[in-house]
Amino acid sequence: MIPEDKKDAVTRALRHAFGVEVFDDLRPLTVGLSSALVFRIVVKGHPYLLRVITRDDAISDPTRQFACMKSAAEAGLAPSVLYTSIEDRVSITDFVEARPFSRAEALLRIPATLRTLHALPPFPRVLNYLDFLEGYIERFRAAKILPESETAELFELYAKVAEVYPRHDGEAVSCHNDLKPENILLAGDRVWLVDWEAAFLNDRYFDLAVVANFIVTHDAEEEGYLRRYFGEPAGAYRRARFYLMRQVVHMSYSMVFTFLGSSGQAIEARAPVPDFREFHDAIWAGTVTLATNEKRLEYGRVHMKQALRNMQTEGFREALRIVSEAAASA
Repeated sequence: MIPEDKKDAVTRALRHAFGVEVFDDLRPLTVGLSSALVFRIVVKGHPYLLRVITRDDAISDPTRQFACMKSAAEAGLAPSVLYTSIEDRVSITDFVEARPFSRAEALLRIPATLRTLHALPPFPRVLNYLDFLEGYIERFRAAKILPESETAELFELYAKVAEVYPRHDGEAVSCHNDLKPENILLAGDRVWLVDWEAAFLNDRYFDLAVVANFIVTHDAEEEGYLRRYFGEPAGAYRRARFYLMRQVVHMSYSMVFTFLGSSGQAIEARAPVPDFREFHDAIWAGTVTLATNEKRLEYGRVHMKQALRNMQTEGFREALRIVSEAAASA
């Protein structure tokens, strides 16, 4: 299971971390879309998590990944780090035996976890997320995956978000940037965050919005979620900015997952689209994964439909007004 060209690196990791060169058991963990190889490895009767980075690009940079992971571990947000090698691109951490995590419990626990994460010393800056998304939109449109007639209103409305959303306001914080359910674990009474591949300095509302897709289902839950995060009522501006960032996330996921699921090829424009809430509840419960192109394509279309629906509302127009006026008066 460990590639031949990585076996020496894993042996060095075992020797350094445990003083041995063999393990008792090895099991691949296949959940997620990362190109990294992730294993539950048992050494001297105890389970650990072995991660082997296989890709060589900016987002897979082990220097940044390991620094962010160690910072989070020191703050009690991530499992303890036993070994890292930037040269070998290998890490070993404690393995978390997670228990089921209800949505109601997540609403109570995750805001404080995010507040602690966002207060960490600044992670490295990799990219501006809105700039990245605009580049992906152009890539999506150039590939002609969907006819312009189906996406014209979507892109027109999103342009209003891109015009007013503050992307260079100096408030970036340390973010995880990939807080899907398999990266949020509950063990005992503690929330653990894992897989720091996408961690970098970003807008705090991005993490908040990604998690909200899974656990926030109505306005009262949103108000409580933001209140627990900020430690006070969110107020009109924070709620408006959060609302607009949720549309950024919908657009991002619609572009990326539709592109991945379609392999960049044209798809049937009027194919049925699953319900947003049902699809996310199923991902949270672990009954749906994004391991196949079919499910990735469905997920992209789910977010696209939700983005368009949200941006056709009066609430969207009000959020644009509030954020725009705040920027003008700053």
